Amino acid sequence: QVQLVESGGGLVQPGGSLRLSCAASGSFLSINFKGWYRQAPGKQRELVATMTTGGTTNYADSVKGRFTVSRDNAKSTLYLQMNSLKPEDTAVYYCNAAILRRPNYTYNQYWGQGTQVTVSS
Repeated sequence: QVQLVESGGGLVQPGGSLRLSCAASGSFLSINFKGWYRQAPGKQRELVATMTTGGTTNYADSVKGRFTVSRDNAKSTLYLQMNSLKPEDTAVYYCNAAILRRPNYTYNQYWGQGTQVTVSS
């Protein structure tokens, strides 16, 4: 069974920082991390940051200059460094990846279970 497991969320004061991790576990042949998304209460899930296989990154305008996405291929882990956090960053954060598995040898989309980030004084 393949899973994406996010961690690193929590309660932080405005202006603070958090580092989210998304680790892939289980048996698979290859993984292409797509990026991070978030969903605030009563709102639709939105893109936060993406990273291509070549390492090109893209960020939502609301987080540019504050958030940084990175990955460790050896650890099959995606990260999101979040600095200068604001109350409007409060949401459940999800990672997304395409994973290649046997026996079909096709890439399927996976989502993590989400990690709660709350920015409040």
